[in-house]
Amino acid sequence: MVMNDKKLQVSAIKDGTVIDHIPASGLFNVINILRLDKIEKQITFGTNLESKRLGLKAIIKLADIFFVDNDINKISLIAPKAKLNIIKNYEVVEKKLVEVPDTIKGIAKCGNPKCITNHERIKTKFTVVNKKKVAIKCHYCEKITDSAHMEIF
Repeated sequence: MVMNDKKLQVSAIKDGTVIDHIPASGLFNVINILRLDKIEKQITFGTNLESKRLGLKAIIKLADIFFVDNDINKISLIAPKAKLNIIKNYEVVEKKLVEVPDTIKGIAKCGNPKCITNHERIKTKFTVVNKKKVAIKCHYCEKITDSAHMEIF
């Protein structure tokens, strides 16, 4: 990091992913669900950065890390307006809007303690009932869980 004209600049990454437009309050949830604490690559993150769209936002820069759809779906449950910038040779080669899918499979736990998925080896499955505020309905017991009570694994 370099101070330049009273602005802090973070070094660019050669190859990797930048997750931008994360709500500031969701930064550590994203770090946890992606298990970024286990990654031994360069990771830079900032929070409470000014954003015209979000008020305050967070950003994560990951060197040499690229995400599969399952990970992107996890991000969408916490930060449905996030953007992924794919970096190759210091250039943004692709921009992806994170989108909440219609169906979520195997990445969230049902909040109903009596649900069969919490007692037997059955992969969880949810229908997304609200994409803006992110709420999901269990395929098996029909319990609706909002983003504030969602447990992602």
